[in-house]
Amino acid sequence: MRRGIAATALVASLALAATACGGSDGGDSADGPVTITWWDTSNATNEAPTYQALIKDFEAANKDVKVKYVNVPFDQAQNKFDTAAGSKGAPDILRSEVGWTPAFAKKGFFLPLDGTEALADESSFQPNLIEQAKYDGKTYGVPLVTDTLALVYNKELFEKAGVQAPKTWDDLKKAAATVKAKTGVDGYWGSTQAYYAQTFLHGEGTDTVDAAAKKVTVASAPAKKGYETWLSLFDGKGLHKADTTADAYAHIQEAFVSGKVASIIQGPWEITNFYKGTAFKDKNNLGIATVPAGSTGKAGAPTGGHNLSVYAGSDSAHQKAALKFVNFMTSAKSQASIALKNSTLPTRDDAYTAEVKADPGIAGFQGVLPAAQPRPALPEYSSLWGPLDTELPQIAGGKESLDEGLGKAETAIAKLVPDFTK
Repeated sequence: MRRGIAATALVASLALAATACGGSDGGDSADGPVTITWWDTSNATNEAPTYQALIKDFEAANKDVKVKYVNVPFDQAQNKFDTAAGSKGAPDILRSEVGWTPAFAKKGFFLPLDGTEALADESSFQPNLIEQAKYDGKTYGVPLVTDTLALVYNKELFEKAGVQAPKTWDDLKKAAATVKAKTGVDGYWGSTQAYYAQTFLHGEGTDTVDAAAKKVTVASAPAKKGYETWLSLFDGKGLHKADTTADAYAHIQEAFVSGKVASIIQGPWEITNFYKGTAFKDKNNLGIATVPAGSTGKAGAPTGGHNLSVYAGSDSAHQKAALKFVNFMTSAKSQASIALKNSTLPTRDDAYTAEVKADPGIAGFQGVLPAAQPRPALPEYSSLWGPLDTELPQIAGGKESLDEGLGKAETAIAKLVPDFTK
């Protein structure tokens, strides 16, 4: 789950204006190739060139199809696609964040892919990732990349302090204090973003909502216990205080890659940026461990990632071409190529070649994937983090009590799922 995309809104808006007609774009001639449009939401600087190179390979092997590539900033893509699909002007293919997939499927914007060429290799994909692409029993996306959160740490600083990767949050507190005493730098810096705090809920065996019981659980006793642990990690020896500014993400990342803090919770989308930092010139200095466990004894990082989904509003010729393109982009060969160049995690086991696993970042995150918690097939699920992204910084900054902030979040979340009880 990407936290930001380096592309300007102006460039994106101009590109989108030029391609607003999506799969029904009028550029196709009667005897010429079909032109399909793909909205890609990957990082325009670090990742997009890899996808653009694969498009050339696809077009060389499929002379009857042309691909119009548009890079859309991740934080704008969901709303832009929602608007475009509602007016029958969406692209033929969307790189859909896993949380968007059931939401757009519910609206009828995505084509069911079961039995199509796009899912010809379904058995090769990790089953839990296929489950995340389903809504109401049908599959609406093919997993392209996956991710989760891990405790990433500076091996050199941990070794100097004589500490191991912590197994529990209490272990982390002790390790952070020891790192501070032995090296002079903070041992851990936590995030106030809801996605990162999700690990603390899962570690207590709960979530923001219980989708099966249709109940809002963000302020339940287990959830409160998880958030109490989260809050306690901003205060103590070796624990960096909460950053509640708009640039907190960048501040935490910069401190880690420059060796000014020994560990953070982070995802594989930052692997390439880790390696650019002074602390990780030697890639093998990057330690990756499963997030510490809560009181249940289980770790609980959320599962993220992106699917390729096909627009249901495109005509049959464009859908057929789109299905072929999705199959190509999600093949083992393509995923291995993407992993090698972008340091992202493949979604199928046969893409984890020896060459791919030679990257310590990829190999490390592959090792923590089995402990990741799948998301429920709830269309509104991703939107539930919005109220928490408002309240958690207030709580961490001391402007609200935990009870007050969770109470406000509960009220806001209940409005997003009106058929749920509290």
